[in-house]
Amino acid sequence: MQPDLHLDLSGLNCPLPILRAKKALAGLTSGQVLSAIATDPGAPKDFEAFCRQTGNALLESSTTDDGRYLLVIRRK
Repeated sequence: MQPDLHLDLSGLNCPLPILRAKKALAGLTSGQVLSAIATDPGAPKDFEAFCRQTGNALLESSTTDDGRYLLVIRRK
């Protein structure tokens, strides 16, 4: 699946990754996909909670080979 938008959130700590993702999602239409790369160790749990609270779908939450976190969200 090819994301509609990609964010590099490397080097940002909570709450900035979520805030930047929220702003980016606001610019997408329903069903579009945002992928993000983050380095904050709390990002996977933060994005899971964010999606649960907002109704967006967390399609993927994984760790890359270089230790960063890949998060893929479909806008509700």
